[in-house]
Amino acid sequence: MSGTSLDGVDAAMILTDGERILEFGPSRYRAYSDAERGVLKAALGKWQDEECAAAREVIQSAHQEILSGFDDVQLVGFHGQTLAHDPGGRGTHQLGDGQALAEALGIPVVWDFRSADVALGGQGAPLAPFFHHACAQWMGADSPVAFLNLGGVGNLTWADPTCQHPQDDGALLAFDTGPANAPINDLMHERLGLAFDKDGQTARKGRVEDGALELFLDEGYFRKMPPKSLDRDDFSMMLDLVRELPDADAAATMTAMAAAAVMQGMEHCPSLPSRLLVTGGGRKNPVMMKMLAAGIDCTVEAIEEAGLDGDMLEAQAFGYLAVRVARGLPTSAPMTTGVGAPVGGGQISRPNA
Repeated sequence: MSGTSLDGVDAAMILTDGERILEFGPSRYRAYSDAERGVLKAALGKWQDEECAAAREVIQSAHQEILSGFDDVQLVGFHGQTLAHDPGGRGTHQLGDGQALAEALGIPVVWDFRSADVALGGQGAPLAPFFHHACAQWMGADSPVAFLNLGGVGNLTWADPTCQHPQDDGALLAFDTGPANAPINDLMHERLGLAFDKDGQTARKGRVEDGALELFLDEGYFRKMPPKSLDRDDFSMMLDLVRELPDADAAATMTAMAAAAVMQGMEHCPSLPSRLLVTGGGRKNPVMMKMLAAGIDCTVEAIEEAGLDGDMLEAQAFGYLAVRVARGLPTSAPMTTGVGAPVGGGQISRPNA
């Protein structure tokens, strides 16, 4: 998995039949260099028919490098790098060539997970909810729990593990809550030359500007009913809202914006979950976590408290989804992406003999 925060590639092994999680295996992380990150950032917003050769080379070589370090792999789930996402218009673009990766590794590769969902009227995102449902069952949960991924964009999954299958009515609700780390990272890079606000150190020193927060929450996206999804830069106006603020106040305000977006999203849940389990980089920001805990009426905790790996959850998810694709099982449903009926995305590329 290479996410919208553009930090690097996560890879993780999982043993599964595409329904149950049988075992979690080893994982690895491969960071992008500053130069590689610059190439990828320059390609954001580009579509399949636009020139992306340099970015494609970064994606292919980084994934081949990290995946070559694993043994006994039977199938690879390759998400690729999302460059553009416009499900109501041009579609969705995850950069990456699964056939080339299959040839390089000598292993079948499942890729292009989102296009089929978008083609059938879905949002194409988020796709991790089917895996979240399996995680809730693996945890032994007996009542609804929620998973919050705070990556570049925030997304929320409400899961009822008492439903046998993730595509069952009432099993899931999932949607993007709003911007999360991406705009904060952009702010830190633009102003301080830093990749992100480590441990919320900058936000902790600042004061939230309520006027900017109110203008942010006035955005029409928050009034839309889920399922719904976002592109990384859909809320680029956030930087304009804090343009005149000192660095610390700007960071504090943008962190509050991300947290407030989640609070708004929680109101859409069919029932209050017993736990909100936070994954992604945002869970390592104490300021973000404190804001969430103060504004949400259930236990808010890092997903490690449930025995899961918050750094590798999305990588594990695409391994799980790859097996579902190989078995002809659905990977999204009406209440996860808004698609008309459960659909299996992804295509399988096999190395030529």
